[in-house]
Amino acid sequence: MMMPKNEKELSEYVAQAKGPLMIRGGGTRGIDVAGDVLKTTGLNGIDLYEPGALTVVVKAGTPLREIEETLAAEGQRLAFEPMDCRGLLGVKGEPTIGGVVAGNISGPRRIQVGAARDFTLGVRFVDGHGTIVKNGGRVMKNVTGYDLVKLMAGSWGTLGVLSEVSLKVLPIAETEATLRIHGLGAQDAVAAMAAALGSPNDVSGAAHVPQGGGTTMIRVEGFEGSVAYRIGQLRETLGKFGGELTTSQTSAADWAALRDVDNFHDKDGDVWRVSVKPSDGPAVIAAGEAMDAQMDWAGGLVWLRTGAGEDLRRKLAGIAGHATLVRGTGVPRFQAETKGVAALSAGLRQRFDPKGIFNVGLMTA
Repeated sequence: MMMPKNEKELSEYVAQAKGPLMIRGGGTRGIDVAGDVLKTTGLNGIDLYEPGALTVVVKAGTPLREIEETLAAEGQRLAFEPMDCRGLLGVKGEPTIGGVVAGNISGPRRIQVGAARDFTLGVRFVDGHGTIVKNGGRVMKNVTGYDLVKLMAGSWGTLGVLSEVSLKVLPIAETEATLRIHGLGAQDAVAAMAAALGSPNDVSGAAHVPQGGGTTMIRVEGFEGSVAYRIGQLRETLGKFGGELTTSQTSAADWAALRDVDNFHDKDGDVWRVSVKPSDGPAVIAAGEAMDAQMDWAGGLVWLRTGAGEDLRRKLAGIAGHATLVRGTGVPRFQAETKGVAALSAGLRQRFDPKGIFNVGLMTA
């Protein structure tokens, strides 16, 4: 195993590599491909934090927990709410910020503020030549190489090894509250979530768990008086959908559990993450015939727990979207790209990883 302690060592390791490398941060994302392990946790530390500028610059191997604690001490947070996969995958270790950005890991608040890539202002990484590449900056208005910053977010370590990321952060809301609607079916839940998002009440979370008769969750955040007013307005807006309306007393914990898909922990079977247009969320649940399900992003993100070895993509044929195998074996982790996208991806890999050594086969198997 290789564990560089600085960017120069990382560059040298990559330049000298003769075969495939498995890029690993905290080892909490379920990445398992052939190759020598290149571990990034030696690239650790917060290089710059400017609370007044809402900006933090950190080395890629820095534990997510350390960053969140540092931000919380100043009343700030990573607004895109990154998921913790450890309970779902049954693994240990510490999630790193490089893994979060490389996977574009984004939670329930994405429907309001955007994804991890939208908060990534700049990156430093080592490409397949061993060259250190810097792109972007520390302020949102810096658009130099803007597309390259976005390209690295969600590339899963197949185009380069991140060494440093610059992120925009936001203040922690004074308070939050969650309106729960009990007893709705999937179709009515999607309609209710759409109505909530279409209202002027600045919703920051919209999810539905079908089990137990169905629970639909609508979250609002902000100043205490504003939150109370908006919850009242949402009660009036959503009352027409029927069901029992309650206000959760454990809002933050509820959303952390939903973000980390706690419903699936310690249960057997495969786990799938399906991204579709929100109106297709109920169709995914119906077609998937899963043992467990939940919808986030107002129906646009569907989690399913299926029998081991099932090819869910065949069941979902005809529904536009992407199905990713998060836990399980037997089928490729990522959905096959269309011919045009595959050609574009191949061209990018040839440019950034000409030796074909980074996480080989992860996104193309």
